[in-house]
Amino acid sequence: MRRSLLVSALFFGGAAALAALPDPELHPRAQGILAEQVADWRAAEGVPASYTEMRGINAEWDFMGRTFMVLSLMNLALEHPEDQDELVAMADALIQDTLAAEAAHGQEHFLMPYGRNGGWLGDGRSLFVDGEIAMMMAARRVVNADRWGPELGPRIERVVEDLDEAALAESYPDEGWLFCHSMALAALRMHDHVEGTDHSELAAAWLDRARRELKDEETGLLVSSFTVDGRTLDGPEGSSIFLSATNLMLVRPDFAQDQYDRAAKELGGNLLGFGYAREWPASAVGHLDVDSGPLVPVIDASPSASGFFLLASRAFDDRGNHRRLVRALDAADAVIAMDPEMAAMADNPVGDAVLLYAFTFGPLWAEVGAYPVG
Repeated sequence: MRRSLLVSALFFGGAAALAALPDPELHPRAQGILAEQVADWRAAEGVPASYTEMRGINAEWDFMGRTFMVLSLMNLALEHPEDQDELVAMADALIQDTLAAEAAHGQEHFLMPYGRNGGWLGDGRSLFVDGEIAMMMAARRVVNADRWGPELGPRIERVVEDLDEAALAESYPDEGWLFCHSMALAALRMHDHVEGTDHSELAAAWLDRARRELKDEETGLLVSSFTVDGRTLDGPEGSSIFLSATNLMLVRPDFAQDQYDRAAKELGGNLLGFGYAREWPASAVGHLDVDSGPLVPVIDASPSASGFFLLASRAFDDRGNHRRLVRALDAADAVIAMDPEMAAMADNPVGDAVLLYAFTFGPLWAEVGAYPVG
């Protein structure tokens, strides 16, 4: 039986109340993340300290943590309509704070340092920032369209301008990312669902170009980053392809399924019944960066790729891999819980937000559905 006081417990009782009144439909790790994130944002005067601390490592994490938190809240709002008002209110607070930060500091506020040093081929706007802000507002409007219409409209126009005629847009100077393009396309689909508009031809044209120019020949996977003229910078990457395949379900489900199947084969791993994902396929090894996380020796398991594999395995109903990934997460949590120092090192709000999104995924995509294939 659903508990109608799910969010009331969060807002007025915090994590302790949630622990006392668990929601049997939500994984315990997700329950804890939800309680902690809500408590942190409500207690902070502005941005929680945990998000500020993340900016010292990577300003993108501050931004992406907001995106995945809003998406999680909106999935929960559709799953728990009795709690919709409270969940929407928190999403609004996150969106409002994000827009205020962008207005005060520019889009560079959410970029890594090399995005602040010039060299843009266009006007310096980032599809990373525009696409994810559009995603947040569009997801919120799927649940309730009573707000953010005037703010979302120009952002959608910008996304359309960036992707029109199958263009490859900059997230950083002369650098585009599959991750960001898939986010923008998913936001466009959600906007079309709410407003009754139709950008399916634009989405199909972009995907056709990606199939022609952005595929890794060895694996058949889309590459992770590229220049605006289509030259590959980095090959297929676990933390990009699993999220991107999930987003592309709203554009072309058959192609999304193909990309997921290839990624699971090339990047997925199973060690004694515990699941994981590598960041790079053996045939297209790339470099490690701050987003990859520390790799587990020998098997090269990446925390980032594994988190997005958890999401995608749920999205594509791959129950075997999903069970193994949950088993590995539970085992890791049990080890970390025994050591306060390890627990502090593992505390990362953006990683938590991705896990929460993975465990709540489904209602938004079911509500919106894919573009019809003509």
